[in-house]
Amino acid sequence: MAYELTYIIRPDMDADAKKALVERFDKILSDNGATVIESKDWSSRRFAYEIEGYREGTYHIVNFTADDSAALNEFDRLAKISQDILRHMIVKRDDIAG
Repeated sequence: MAYELTYIIRPDMDADAKKALVERFDKILSDNGATVIESKDWSSRRFAYEIEGYREGTYHIVNFTADDSAALNEFDRLAKISQDILRHMIVKRDDIAG
């Protein structure tokens, strides 16, 4: 199955910390059986409303494939307790190979 994961990183992280966060969460996916196809920043955007005290954030998109839900569940669990990820959303894709 092919998936697209979008998450919002808090805007006050320095570049090295943000890079480490992205690498850590990409590794969480791959360690749980997913194959990361692409992982990239989309853009920094201003929010329509405040989220956890922030008015903007950096959107990061990951396209990946996974045979079962282990990687999705583990990412979801850890993203919910991370102070650095403000929101995340995982959607199933039909248009990329997987």
